[in-house]
Amino acid sequence: MPAAEIDVDVPLTRALLAEQHPDLAGRPLEIVAHGWDNVMVRLGDDLAVRLPRRALAAPLVEHEQRALPTLADRLRAAVPDVVVPVPVRVGRPSAALGYPWSWNVVPWADGVSAEATPVADRTAWAGTFGRLLAAVHAPAPDDAPANPVRGVPLAARAEAQDPRALDDRLAAVPAGGRTAARRLWDHALGAPEHAGPAVWLHGDPHPANLVVGPGEDGRGDRLAAVVDWGDVTSGDPASDLGCLWLCFDAEGRAAFRAVVQAHANEGRGWDDATWARAAGWSLLYATNMLAHPELHPRLLPIGRHGLAALLDEAA
Repeated sequence: MPAAEIDVDVPLTRALLAEQHPDLAGRPLEIVAHGWDNVMVRLGDDLAVRLPRRALAAPLVEHEQRALPTLADRLRAAVPDVVVPVPVRVGRPSAALGYPWSWNVVPWADGVSAEATPVADRTAWAGTFGRLLAAVHAPAPDDAPANPVRGVPLAARAEAQDPRALDDRLAAVPAGGRTAARRLWDHALGAPEHAGPAVWLHGDPHPANLVVGPGEDGRGDRLAAVVDWGDVTSGDPASDLGCLWLCFDAEGRAAFRAVVQAHANEGRGWDDATWARAAGWSLLYATNMLAHPELHPRLLPIGRHGLAALLDEAA
């Protein structure tokens, strides 16, 4: 994990709140996550403060501030019980406190990260997640946040333009699966490009960005929140649909895909070419997670599962 450029702690968070949102400054504060880009500080029982810890993350928070209010009503209508971190308060840079970036106060969701749950248990909420992404994937305006590595045509990716870049990716695949992985990639790359309007994208909907809460029986079988929208952008829905293999087993994938096909694209679903490109995106995500275990140890099991699922289907 890269070093923090600013040490975000409870005193700094409280001082920012006191300066800009003083009615919240007296609430209990607890740091609950030091992420790659942001620090999450729980604020009382029902809110959290999300603050960048390095400069590269700062524009991503601003993208959330722009995009999430636009998506909020549609997502609430589709999945009213799933928390989406639409900012309830917006924080701005503070010269007085030496904090140079925007930050958000967002709703809090109780639960655990989906990547910490058994893959088979995720089928229970696969349909809910499918409804959420189907609602996200509506036509986006021209001024949606730009993202050079999400939603773009696969042909624009470095792996399509430089054989060495693809070889570097496939080095993370066990030797016995590389031929099948390359065949999968060639099939995805050869599929027709997305021909419709650019749609809104979450940008990074893997299991570590999904929060699961207990259902009526007390088990972790309810999708409670979809978080970390910093990569929000627009483009090809296949970029998001690549999460399918990262998240679910065969039963869960079938449940997710059935709901997406029933609700996405004004109820028409997505064509076979979209799902072929989605498999290519999933291969990129999984191999990236496997290629840098020292940087992403939490993502390593997600990458292993996703790659195995892709190769099983290819077989």
